[in-house]
Amino acid sequence: MTQETRTPSRREQILQGLALMLEEDSGKRITVAALARQVGVSEAALYRHFPSKARMFEGLIAFIEESLFERIGRILEEVPEAVPRCGQILTLVLAFAEKNPGLSRLLGGDALTGETARLRLRIHQLFERLETQLKQVLREAELREGRRPSLPVSAAANLLLAQLEGQISRYVRSDFRHRPTEHWDDQWALLSAQLLRDTPQTA
Repeated sequence: MTQETRTPSRREQILQGLALMLEEDSGKRITVAALARQVGVSEAALYRHFPSKARMFEGLIAFIEESLFERIGRILEEVPEAVPRCGQILTLVLAFAEKNPGLSRLLGGDALTGETARLRLRIHQLFERLETQLKQVLREAELREGRRPSLPVSAAANLLLAQLEGQISRYVRSDFRHRPTEHWDDQWALLSAQLLRDTPQTA
């Protein structure tokens, strides 16, 4: 989960252990006792860092949000045109899910079955935030480039998000055999070719 070479804190070790269990124990409900064994600490030690298992899951979701939206911010700064912006945002999320199989189970909602509704709401809000960002990029296309989506903005952004969620769900459902980026270049070439059209010029 981190590319830093320093020794991770106990809190980070707990989150890394949870992410690993989500990957290796796909489909199984994770208990605090099992996580304590995975990390090599007592259950009491886990609770000193996180008051509940839900807080541990929230820690992972926060990591996903920070990782994705920090990089999306850089894409928006560095890429001026709408279609490449959308493509890079979608590719970023797909590649992140692929490199972090355990976290893809959170994104797909599979790991949250039976957990508190607050966690499912956090994931719902994450995807809503992604959809809002895509809408903003598409709206700006008309102002910046004189082009508008071939569909209404909301429908176009929803189509892109549905493609994203479908690839992640397929990855989880296949126990990580079918990569989210599989066929993505060809799929994006088709989607992007139809995404925007030039705005008719008024006389």
